[in-house]
Amino acid sequence: MKNCFVTAIMHFFLVLTIMLSLTLASSVIDLDGSNFDAVALDPSKNVLVQFYAPWCGHCKNLAPVYEKVGETFKDDADCIVAKVDADDHKDLGARFDVSGFPTIKFFPQNNKVESSEYSGGRSEQDFIDFLNEKCGLQRTSDGGLNERTGRSEDMDELAVMFMISSDRDAIFEEAIKTAADRDEMVQYYVSVMQKVKTNGDGYIAAESNRITRLLEGNISSKKRDQFLMRRNILAVFTTT
Repeated sequence: MKNCFVTAIMHFFLVLTIMLSLTLASSVIDLDGSNFDAVALDPSKNVLVQFYAPWCGHCKNLAPVYEKVGETFKDDADCIVAKVDADDHKDLGARFDVSGFPTIKFFPQNNKVESSEYSGGRSEQDFIDFLNEKCGLQRTSDGGLNERTGRSEDMDELAVMFMISSDRDAIFEEAIKTAADRDEMVQYYVSVMQKVKTNGDGYIAAESNRITRLLEGNISSKKRDQFLMRRNILAVFTTT
């Protein structure tokens, strides 16, 4: 009986520990004196840092919003959302002229001489818009990508022309030349045209549906972004 009671207690604390670890997991990087320079001053990264104090009411109100922003950009290695307890680490607050809480500063990629104080709005979308602009990204609030991501204006035009043209071979050849030596997503336009030439117009809807099913599965963040961009491109071929 005693052994059963002890086992039950141990199980309870194990479950409690797991639940607490899940609850406390954060997508916002905690900075202190040991890692601040390595993260915020890394020339390969754009870093948004909130200097806060645990007792600060405004900081407490901002915390859930800031956490959502961190979740949105968690998979972007060069666009970091971080925070530092400047009440506990007063030296960091003094170093960066923090006189009130919360103070939010942006440390841009390749220009770490002077940080700039963030003076924009404090809504989730305000932060997302700011980081998208500064980091060259097109994230949406759910961590996805907006409908423009991965697309190229000149290839969009060729995609539309390809679908309505009576001479698809000519448009296809022009697309090959236009896409030469450009990135993977530009090359994807050419791949789609080749598939349509081989399999017919129905390929567009079939492939888009296939990608949607894949997105509903368990895939890596990198693969997810790739599929979202491909679906964006496929959508251009249907805008005729």
